[in-house]
Amino acid sequence: MRVDLAAAYRLVALEGWDDLIYSHISASVPKEPGHFLINPFGLGFDEVTASNLVKINSAAEIIGSSLHSVNVTGFALHAAVHAARPDAVCVLHLHETSTIAVSAQEGGLLPLSQHALRFAGELAYHDYEGLALTPREGESLVRALGTKAAMLLRNHGLVVLGRTVAEAYVLAATMIKACRIQLAAQSGNAALHRPRDDVIALAAEQLRDGGAVEGIAEWPALLRRLDRISPEFRT
Repeated sequence: MRVDLAAAYRLVALEGWDDLIYSHISASVPKEPGHFLINPFGLGFDEVTASNLVKINSAAEIIGSSLHSVNVTGFALHAAVHAARPDAVCVLHLHETSTIAVSAQEGGLLPLSQHALRFAGELAYHDYEGLALTPREGESLVRALGTKAAMLLRNHGLVVLGRTVAEAYVLAATMIKACRIQLAAQSGNAALHRPRDDVIALAAEQLRDGGAVEGIAEWPALLRRLDRISPEFRT
């Protein structure tokens, strides 16, 4: 789990989806209910390694010893989602530019690409309420999320849930590509073509493949890419 989570941080940095030292990817610790791994606060995503990830509990209190602190305020969103969704082994929250831009559009993510159709009927939205997630906002956020695997935080960014780290990363990559395609299409100053509703529903069903765990095929290739570029993420 540490290696996979460190890999996700490095891949986010490699793609330029990070935001200085902010935003987080958290993962449940196997066989340790209520314990999570998260990045050391103050390090860039390209500095995260398997060994410097910090183990915390649901209150963001450090378990064991660590040379690093954690962003307690930043983990609040993750804590709320992990508590409400036991299936969420990994919760990924990013301030990626294209997702913020699309979240700020009244219509949100439009069915303009195959990537976007993956989220047809399975994308939640939550209105921006300020920097710090309050308990009340946490309750409204998880109500809005429901059983969905992805959410656009209006004027803020994206949240995706994965049954594995790989699944969360691949869902994020798909969402980001969908948002970038939408912005590119809208920049063309031409009428946009939307697939028929029955085609949207069919493609969404096909892309979700009966609820199969995503990322299984892609993750080994992504790890090999990291091993070529920055193998120290495993240390």
